[in-house]
Amino acid sequence: MNNRLANFGFGLGLVFVVGIGLAGVALAADGSAISVTGNLEDAYCYSTMGAKGAGHKECAMKCASSGTPVVLIEKGTEKSYIVLPNKNASPLPESVIKHMEDEVTVTGKEYNKNGTEYIVVESVK
Repeated sequence: MNNRLANFGFGLGLVFVVGIGLAGVALAADGSAISVTGNLEDAYCYSTMGAKGAGHKECAMKCASSGTPVVLIEKGTEKSYIVLPNKNASPLPESVIKHMEDEVTVTGKEYNKNGTEYIVVESVK
């Protein structure tokens, strides 16, 4: 009888832990609203050559327009967010392209997958 009770308690505990885990996955899938202030950089030039700043603006705009990934480097923390459009199979909004190499505040939804941070753009100011 005690063995049955122990198995029942273990089963309830397992259901509880799995339920909490699935709730966390559901919340992560929805994305959290966030606003991040920082600089928009084209990932290729920034990561491979360290190119950034006003002198790199034209190149960064060209790269972002052609589909090179864009990262938002958070002011103060240097945390990187991969910038995504707000609809699948769509280009980045013009508000991102024209503000490459500028300090901006991007508002959108934050996602984290396997240690990589993403922000889906809703607005750029």
